[in-house]
Amino acid sequence: MTAESFPPDGDPYESEPPGRTSLLDVLSVAALVLDTDGRIVFWTPQAEELFGYSAAEALGRPAARLIVHPEHLQAVVQLFAEVMETGRSWAGAFPVRHKDGSTRVMEFRNMRLLDDLGDVYALGLAADHSLLQRVETDLALCERLINQSPIGLALLDPDLRYLLVNPALERIDGIPAEDHLGRRLRETLPFPDVDTVESALRQVLTTGTPLLDQYHVGRPRSDPEHEHAWSLSFYRLEDPGGRVLGAATSVVDVTERHRAAAEADRARRRLTLIAHASIRVGTSLEVEQTAAELAEIAAGELADVAAVDILDAALACRRVRKPDNGPELFRALALRAAHPTVALRAADAPGDLASYDGDRLVTLCVHTGRPILVRQVGPQDLRRIARDAEAAELLACSGVHSYLAVPLIAHGEVLGALDLKRTRNPAPFDDDDVVLAGELASRAAIAIDNARWFQSVRNTSLTLQRSLLPDHAPHHTGLELASRYQPAQATSEVGGDWYDVIPLTGDKTALVVGDVMGNGIDAAATMGRLRTATCAYADLDLDPGEVLQHLDKITCDLEHYIVTCLYAVFDPHTRQCRMANAGHMPPALARPGEAPILLDLPSGAPLGVGGVRFETAATELRPGDLLVLYTDGLVETRQHSIDDRLHALLGFLDAPERPLEETCDLLLYGLRHADDHDDVALLVARAV
Repeated sequence: MTAESFPPDGDPYESEPPGRTSLLDVLSVAALVLDTDGRIVFWTPQAEELFGYSAAEALGRPAARLIVHPEHLQAVVQLFAEVMETGRSWAGAFPVRHKDGSTRVMEFRNMRLLDDLGDVYALGLAADHSLLQRVETDLALCERLINQSPIGLALLDPDLRYLLVNPALERIDGIPAEDHLGRRLRETLPFPDVDTVESALRQVLTTGTPLLDQYHVGRPRSDPEHEHAWSLSFYRLEDPGGRVLGAATSVVDVTERHRAAAEADRARRRLTLIAHASIRVGTSLEVEQTAAELAEIAAGELADVAAVDILDAALACRRVRKPDNGPELFRALALRAAHPTVALRAADAPGDLASYDGDRLVTLCVHTGRPILVRQVGPQDLRRIARDAEAAELLACSGVHSYLAVPLIAHGEVLGALDLKRTRNPAPFDDDDVVLAGELASRAAIAIDNARWFQSVRNTSLTLQRSLLPDHAPHHTGLELASRYQPAQATSEVGGDWYDVIPLTGDKTALVVGDVMGNGIDAAATMGRLRTATCAYADLDLDPGEVLQHLDKITCDLEHYIVTCLYAVFDPHTRQCRMANAGHMPPALARPGEAPILLDLPSGAPLGVGGVRFETAATELRPGDLLVLYTDGLVETRQHSIDDRLHALLGFLDAPERPLEETCDLLLYGLRHADDHDDVALLVARAV
């Protein structure tokens, strides 16, 4: 009897087309039937493949003698008898003899059969043991991977209906697995571009080419308040015969990566904005222009509407009274919008003078010297933002939904406020915006402060110059500092000498001494601009030579000015002091137990010559070493050679352990004369 002896009798199931295969075909499961004497009465083509014997060779022969080794014959006969007598099935692995003489381990399932006449037969199902183990292992692995994978996995039929969903996908889209089954893909995906996803899947079903790492953003049902991101990959599923079964999708939650990338991009934009502000804000010593530069850079990236308002008393360089709860008089200096808006009509026009009561938010900002943040603006808030009810209506019509005011503080004095509003930008101001606005306001406030003083008439050069020089702490990490500025004693003209001490990242400190050649308000103004630029470039943590190159470009744009400058950066962790010189006097170094010396630095050309590269040199500052930076007014006279004066300078540094304040006084009083026509900037630093 062969397989052909049993034609289907009214098969109710859909017949398989030619070439269609299943798991049984992959396993090549063989079937054989034995009568009560153990003779083969049924032999499938798969049995021929598995054991090597054709149906003609096998039918009618005892199965045990055909495929069982003699040493296993007794055990097989006993098992056969038990199955036939008891009706209990037997399963297990057993070595059999192939026609080619080899021994192969087969996986068997044996059971007793009864036909309609009451005759007894034994059915044996067999498959290659190693192949079966491999398939079982693969299936177990697939099940574990699907159920325990952190990646969301789903199987879809050709109509894109769910067939299977793993637990990870349940967690990702917030829908139980049973609620997926039978539903279409578009009914569960939280993406606004679901049409694109479906189109991509149909393309994969058609072409068989996978689509990998498709980035999509949406709001899942499990967290509708926040935006999430996923990476989707699509694959076509086929059986071994090439029949398309459907598609598989993998979903990886990349929300953290998405948010980190967005935050990094936001941080880059903010750093870029700060860098631009360092260059674009404070390009002149005009208060109005500086305020306009601040408003222009804040409107767009940070806010939709930006305004700069200065206290009238501060603008007039009058002492600002101690803050109270009363009104304040503001001068509007700048107003900018990123796009046309009626909110501009609600603000004071540049040049207008307006009084704001103590309950107004801008007044509260300057009274407290702290930012005022209203994340979500309501009707009550608008009345405290606007100057009057009509302006409040205009702000409401413009869509103002978030408000931020930060004080403009320079040298501890509140000058005014930077007023920011959002209308089109849907995101409310947050704490990061407060920090960024504060940084912009801080830089602009210094420029505005410099400008207001330079625009005012000074009675004496000392008053003006001291208003420009920094107030630095006597101690920075690894350094003890002292400084002096002394105007020209033979004239009331303002000079252009300056010094600066700038804290940098990593506990480093920048030491700057410079000299704008010439006297008068123009020289002082140039000095103020260069000092502001120096502070800005110092914040970028550039090499000293690069800082001087940037300052050289700025100086070239100034009319008729030549500037000498020495820029040094001290790192307390490495004890290295890196210096670059632009035509300035050489610094002096005094070490305990050694003779003071002048450091031999590449002098470079003065700033303003243009096109010159500045070299950076390094020297070690050991604990107790004294570094002296100064302008030429300290040593140059009309009666003495410069070499003699520099030698005299070193003579006053014979005791580097002397208190720094005493050292400054000793140098000024020992080297200066009453008829000197140049001002002096002196900066002394001791490594500690």
